[in-house]
Amino acid sequence: MCANVFGVLKSLFGKPFDGGKRMDHGGPQQQQQQHPTQQQQAFYQSQHPTMMRLYEIQKEVASLGPQVCTFSGLQNDRDYKRLERELTRLLLEADKVDTEGKAELQGARKRAAQEVEGLLHYLEENATHPSRLAIEELSCEARRLVDEGVVAPQRAGGAAEISDELVDTLQELILKLTQIKTEGRVPLRKARYRALTRLCAVQDVIEGRTRQQTLSLPLSEDTHEAVHRINQVMVQVSVARSQLVALLMGLSGRDSCAHLSRILTEMMVELDALDVSGNAAVRNYRKQVVEEINGLLKHLDLEVEGDDTRRYDLAQNNSIREIEAVRGHVSHLRGEILRYCGMGEFNFRPKAELQSLLTHLDQVDTAKNPCIREARRRAVLEVQAIITFLDLREALARRQPGPHEHPSHRAVWLVLGSLSDLQAQVLGFDGKRADKSYMMLEELLTKQLLALDAVDPQGDEGTKMARKQAVKFAQNILSYLDMKTDEWEY
Repeated sequence: MCANVFGVLKSLFGKPFDGGKRMDHGGPQQQQQQHPTQQQQAFYQSQHPTMMRLYEIQKEVASLGPQVCTFSGLQNDRDYKRLERELTRLLLEADKVDTEGKAELQGARKRAAQEVEGLLHYLEENATHPSRLAIEELSCEARRLVDEGVVAPQRAGGAAEISDELVDTLQELILKLTQIKTEGRVPLRKARYRALTRLCAVQDVIEGRTRQQTLSLPLSEDTHEAVHRINQVMVQVSVARSQLVALLMGLSGRDSCAHLSRILTEMMVELDALDVSGNAAVRNYRKQVVEEINGLLKHLDLEVEGDDTRRYDLAQNNSIREIEAVRGHVSHLRGEILRYCGMGEFNFRPKAELQSLLTHLDQVDTAKNPCIREARRRAVLEVQAIITFLDLREALARRQPGPHEHPSHRAVWLVLGSLSDLQAQVLGFDGKRADKSYMMLEELLTKQLLALDAVDPQGDEGTKMARKQAVKFAQNILSYLDMKTDEWEY
């Protein structure tokens, strides 16, 4: 839809500019001789006051289009109200244009009005989209937790003790944010990215505070004359950490990232000016404080980085492209494995190649981005699903039951044989949860779990262990089937 904004000029004027499409092979001069009235009419229409006014409106629409298409806020945001006000003004101005009853001018005005209405609809639709509201709901929950657990105690003059519960809850909120569907919409992707980056930054700062809680006390001031000042800076860094968390979560109405950055930079300059030569312990202490400051400074560029589409449009991200390349290779290997298995041949076992792909995925740089981490995790699960499929096939092929095998143990192996066949179908499944084949696979896998539950080990430890592993295997297949159909997106 947004791409149409930049085609408004063409839609407004279209064919009249060149007198219609030239269908014969005559040159421009010949065309003008053959259709003088069309050329004159086109020139007249382009110079008509109504067309000139619509052209001016179009230029304003074109300037607002990119802002609308990347706006990621809510209806109560100042930028939303500004864009809504400007577009409404343009719509009223287009409605006031006098067309003198001429069909061509009426059509141009109608197209201009439709373009403005389209932008208004797009603006409102994204600001009120269920996914956008879900992002805001999770962000509000995170703000409440951080305010109660970190910011409020600091403002009250105390020291915030970071609990494991707070850290775990923030991690759960991050995972929920990564699961929100954006439908490929730039505003929703941008909103999700901004919420995630801030929450991950807060998580990083809090984890740094947690590590600091376990550090030894600062050096005694008797050690060196510079230690007293370093201790004072360390206290200021602790205050700055809480200020940074408040800024990232939108809990600070007075401070700004630029202001906090200046304060931290001044601390760095002051520490650098201290003379700590000749004392390794003091130098290391100062180095530790400098690293704390650098750790806070790296989070202060979040105000502008959300405007870089390469950051929130992860299809352009090099790590995602690397993961997708691996997934493409995995898909090819999976198809070949299933093809050979379908023919009853089991000689194609590219396990070494699959293990190398796991190593490759492990080396992908996620830059602490939860969406990239999730994409890598899912790719790893795809590879592991194929490896476990091959392992079970090999185990079934090598199996040579003896005459004294325990009946319950034999029953478990029968179920594993059925699970191997079902896993082949799951690996090749490429449908949705509403498909009958999905429901059939889910039902058959559940039946295998029930069959395992009905196996009585009769005190045999080997059977107990085998049944436990078979249950876990069946549950993993169900989880993999669920992952393949959850329509997750980055």
